[in-house]
Amino acid sequence: MAEAKGRRPLPSKRSSGRPRRATSFYRQVLSEAERLALPEAEEIQGLDQEIALLRVKLRTALEENPQDVKLMFKGLELLVKALAARYRLSQRAEDELSERVEAVLRDLGAPLYPEVFGDAA
Repeated sequence: MAEAKGRRPLPSKRSSGRPRRATSFYRQVLSEAERLALPEAEEIQGLDQEIALLRVKLRTALEENPQDVKLMFKGLELLVKALAARYRLSQRAEDELSERVEAVLRDLGAPLYPEVFGDAA
């Protein structure tokens, strides 16, 4: 197959289907421990582990900083985006999920932290 004039060939792909060049681009900024973990991470497919990790980290952040509403909403925003990607939600469905999660959080948080949520109660 003839190559288009002036174009470089595409990088060869790993068994995972990812180009080698992308991995080597990021490799230079990784610590030694991260470089050793990279091949295993490249083989993981889907978002289930990342979603579980986000949930655990969000819970830990909320336990350590229960009054940090900004952190709470940022963590929930990341979680909703990950869930939207995982379940391929439309933008409308993602927005509705985000609004519902925020409403529940405000409903639960306002009685516990009225000074934080202000007039949300």
